[in-house]
Amino acid sequence: MSYHAIKEKSLRSCITRLFLAGLTCSWTALTQVANAQTASDPKPNMLVIIADDLGWSDIGYNGSIVQTPNLDALAKTGVRMDYHYVAPTCTPTRVAFLTGKYPSRYGILGPDYGEVIYEGEPTLASLLRSNGYYTAIAGKWHLGSPPHTPLRYGFASSYGYLDGQIDPYTHQYKTGPNSWHRNDKRFTEEGHATDLITREAVRIIEQTRDEPFFLYVAYSVPHYPLEESEEWTSRYDALNLSPSRKLFAASVTHMDAGIGKILDALQRTGKRDNTLILFISDNGGQHSWDSEREYGGKYRDIPHDVLGNNFPLRGWKGDVYEGGIRVPAIANWRGQLRAGVASFPVHAVDWLPTLSSLAGINAQGDGQNVWSQLNGDDPSNKPRQFYWKTPSMTAVRDGDWKLVVTRDGEELFNLGEDFREMNDVKARHPERVEALKQLLERFEKGDRPKR
Repeated sequence: MSYHAIKEKSLRSCITRLFLAGLTCSWTALTQVANAQTASDPKPNMLVIIADDLGWSDIGYNGSIVQTPNLDALAKTGVRMDYHYVAPTCTPTRVAFLTGKYPSRYGILGPDYGEVIYEGEPTLASLLRSNGYYTAIAGKWHLGSPPHTPLRYGFASSYGYLDGQIDPYTHQYKTGPNSWHRNDKRFTEEGHATDLITREAVRIIEQTRDEPFFLYVAYSVPHYPLEESEEWTSRYDALNLSPSRKLFAASVTHMDAGIGKILDALQRTGKRDNTLILFISDNGGQHSWDSEREYGGKYRDIPHDVLGNNFPLRGWKGDVYEGGIRVPAIANWRGQLRAGVASFPVHAVDWLPTLSSLAGINAQGDGQNVWSQLNGDDPSNKPRQFYWKTPSMTAVRDGDWKLVVTRDGEELFNLGEDFREMNDVKARHPERVEALKQLLERFEKGDRPKR
């Protein structure tokens, strides 16, 4: 039963009780009852979990060898979104999620630093905080360098790391500085990043407070560099995996176990039934990585030659092909979302208007509110238009048609017939290419430069 349906049922019950008591109700009185009922409905907690570089076939429910029992259970009992889109890299996806706008609206085309989101721009965290939510981030920020840190963008509590990818144990950024912080102030702490991020998320959930929470948990894995203990790698000893793929799989299983602890905390504190859980990856999997100098040369002789797996999708992290931008995603709210598979496209920019609406906020951006589709109130599969831009590639999608523009020219795909993007059909549909190029131009007119 949907969130709105539950409110309607409660209202009908209230009205029935009034009539059974022999009371007469004017339309004004009924309206007052309805308003009182709506006002008394508790706002849902919101738990958003983002993995870093998790590919399409790096999660158990998609047929992977990677063990993810907790995520598989969330998918089985929730809505598995099989057409969830993000940006090709980490910073842009996080911009899209928190602002509801395409990252190129801020001149962000890839991993970035300095001022990423224009200060003063509303974010999901600031909107929710101004409407009675406790807002917290645990994990990766990568949405600006000091002083452009989480507490400046609507978070009441911040913990984790500020920069791009860090060493899981030293918490140092690839160029050397310590990136670990609490409430935007750097400090030193021992432990694996996955365990520390999990522990912080559990702490936030276990706090007793009257207001609902918005908890944004951004894990560091399975992004390189990877380092896991035997507790996690031994689970893959029986498989003939390359050393780096074994590390990759172990890091995902480690994260999944952390997610299990977070879910246990929700259950233990009685918050599970009033918490909407959203899980996504920030982009598709990365093929490989090596560096002689980053992280002080620590990983020079530790190969990372086989990492993510986006099969059967084409492309890798950084690409605007489906393998770079279509990721595993789950929405789960026990008692509010029926289990099933969503066959309609969703984009990271949709979450600001969608989650805001559940808190009673009307927020606009480049996305749309998809709640009525997720809960089954609106079963229609309406055509969508999406836009991606990187330093070297752009793409637009209009319904099943997708145009990819690179320095070598254009490619046209019909995703309904060719989701693997193996057949470029631009020669057969020149009129479609022209229409999509015009759509791309309209999207680009809304972009602004990086400040």
